[in-house]
Amino acid sequence: MTVVSMTVNGKSVSADVEARTLLVHYIREALGLTGTHVGCDTSQCGACVVHVNGRAVKSCAMLAGQAEGAEVVTVEGLARDGELHPVQKAFREHHGLQCGFCTPGMIMTAVDMIRRKPQLDEQTVRDELEGNICRCTGYHNIVKAILAASEEMR
Repeated sequence: MTVVSMTVNGKSVSADVEARTLLVHYIREALGLTGTHVGCDTSQCGACVVHVNGRAVKSCAMLAGQAEGAEVVTVEGLARDGELHPVQKAFREHHGLQCGFCTPGMIMTAVDMIRRKPQLDEQTVRDELEGNICRCTGYHNIVKAILAASEEMR
């Protein structure tokens, strides 16, 4: 067992984990933050996206030990003082979800996308979402939500 310490959603956390523990399992099982979903276990679907040191990563493709000392933000950490993040609000307002399984990963990907590319257009959003799979919505409302959030955040 190895002690892994990091900051998650602004709180310092530490836990004993096996060396092979994936970051997604550390977040869900050791920390009880179940908003980060395990979808495919092969880094194809994007349901497990979190931010590590400000960048979107698929937490099913990263060992918890690789995040030692890092700043990690999950979907639970986006809201501030009871207020949803603008991307979370936009997903709600533009119906960017159906079953909701992919939503946390889509939102985390969108926040990073807007940070990197504040001037988004529809094609860029669709290209950037390539690593995230939604089986319900057909992406139309997800794209609308991301574009609306991008506009609001400018």
